Amino acid sequence: MHKIKSIKRYQIGKVYRRDQPAMSRGRYREFYQCDFDIAGDHGLMLADAECLRIIYEVLSELDLGDFVIKINHRRLLDGLFSACNVPSDKFVSACSSVDKLDKIPWEDVRRELCEDRGLSPEAADKIGSYVQLTGGLDLVERLESDEHLNNQSSAKAALQEMRLLLDYCKALGIEERISFDLSLARGLDYYTGVIYEAVLKGFTYNPSNSGAELTGSNETNLNSFIKNKKSSKKDKKAKEQLEEDFVTPGESMTVGSVAGGGRYDGLVGMFDSSGTRVPCVGFSFGVERLLAIKEALSNSSDKNKCNVRPTETEVMVAGAHKGLIMQRLQCCQLLWNAKIKATMSHKNHPKLLDQLQYCESTGIPLAVVLGGSELARNTVKLRDIQTREEYEVLYTDLVNKIKEVLSTKYHK
Repeated sequence: MHKIKSIKRYQIGKVYRRDQPAMSRGRYREFYQCDFDIAGDHGLMLADAECLRIIYEVLSELDLGDFVIKINHRRLLDGLFSACNVPSDKFVSACSSVDKLDKIPWEDVRRELCEDRGLSPEAADKIGSYVQLTGGLDLVERLESDEHLNNQSSAKAALQEMRLLLDYCKALGIEERISFDLSLARGLDYYTGVIYEAVLKGFTYNPSNSGAELTGSNETNLNSFIKNKKSSKKDKKAKEQLEEDFVTPGESMTVGSVAGGGRYDGLVGMFDSSGTRVPCVGFSFGVERLLAIKEALSNSSDKNKCNVRPTETEVMVAGAHKGLIMQRLQCCQLLWNAKIKATMSHKNHPKLLDQLQYCESTGIPLAVVLGGSELARNTVKLRDIQTREEYEVLYTDLVNKIKEVLSTKYHK
């Protein structure tokens, strides 16, 4: 443990899970994930609220459309299921069924609780009266006045924490994105307190169509994107991931979970011989899932809604004919000094078409084309790769013109 009991950390890298892979559904034992964690004794619910704020900021910055962050509490589920007369040995399995409510209707969940989990119809109906509830502080107040939950100490304590957390979310300006959802029941083998999951609301499955759709402000057909993916190994993986995430049998409903986490106060102590308790809370984003959604949006009809580029390079300095090495180097130096991300071909005699096609394939938005006649007039051509518009610009005005085009068209 190295006596470290308080830390904030994040990382992006490969993670592994002990699971049966389902290659056809994009479920792998190895995948990329972005993790945020806060460890240590802190004020009640403060670290939890900060994690929710980070999720809010990341999803807002990625501009993937409307989203909601669902929250619930492990100890509230303990008390709720106890109040519904669910045996303790069936708690986890019953929760795993309830957690499917975002994918299948309650009637199917109820059938699974009775037929597969061995619960009585009466117990299942009691569970159903709770787990279909969502809200905010109003739901906390409703549950606090519930006579059955009032007899459960774990539920009462959890509701006090949920009230405080929602107050903090309001102070952080994110309460409109938070939904207290009693059907959220994930990771119960290790979560000990608040649990949460971020969901994109614009991704739904419509059974009358053959695939998933982006609805609302993101109207496009994901199924056509899936079908049009190339057959490379990388694209096949993205295709399978999309099929898992968005094509779900059942009624039209919200899918597209992109982040999840919660409080896990007992996990770190399991790896310390002295059993030292280290309270922790954290969450993770599925990097490949986010990229797949971002790419799907970029292939939608609204091209300007989401522009994904595999490079940060903004300008290609190209030569219109052979040579011009010194001129290309000098132009790159001019742009670099102005903090513009520029590049050039390292070939002595690159073809102009090859240079422009490189811009298209890598997502470089602009090309400065140097030609003999233009240089003689102390001008260059600035080409917009996407629209193929060209401007003849004075060399002395080039930096300002590039910054103007980038700010108005590509840095919104």
